[in-house]
Amino acid sequence: MSYAADVGALARKDLLLELRAKETLPSMLLFVVATLTIFHFALPHGAGHVAALGLLWVALVFTALLGLTRAFVAEREQGLFDALVLAPCDRSAIWLAKSVAVFAFLAAAEVVALPAFAVFFSGIDARTVGAVALADVGICTVGTLLGAMAVAGRARELLLPLLFLPLAVPIVVGGVGASAGAGSRYLWFLVLYDAVFTLLSWAAFEFVVAET
Repeated sequence: MSYAADVGALARKDLLLELRAKETLPSMLLFVVATLTIFHFALPHGAGHVAALGLLWVALVFTALLGLTRAFVAEREQGLFDALVLAPCDRSAIWLAKSVAVFAFLAAAEVVALPAFAVFFSGIDARTVGAVALADVGICTVGTLLGAMAVAGRARELLLPLLFLPLAVPIVVGGVGASAGAGSRYLWFLVLYDAVFTLLSWAAFEFVVAET
């Protein structure tokens, strides 16, 4: 119960900061809508539903990257990252709380992005929504770990995409395959990705912050 309380308190802190500052979520919303608008005009007429789904996943991954880049901004700007690490709680609770907060921001952005995609391109089905939900778990857990690694570097905004995008390739493959109706094996692939990388991120976070 203490671990869950620590995670809840830390996640609540991030959500309250966002409600007051209103920086991350509006940026993500504007970015994903603008990206889908550009893709709407850039995609050749008659390109097909599968091509449009690929563009949807590109938009979602880069929107998530925008949120991950700002995951540790408050602690970085105020010099509180060391204080956060020294807090009397399990360090993995910091990772989990940040992942929950980023997941909330990304889910809120997708509430707008998915209907916008349906308007600009074609409708979406339950399989696509399920694939997006599974992908969000992997994106947030892995991205939060990499965000903690990048926060100590000088070129933070450059380092995070270089670390995150290669690891996001399996998510895009599984997401597009599941969205295109290529079989349930792609959904199970996303489940496996989430399970493996969530466990690895949880186990590695303490060593990452100890080195940073």
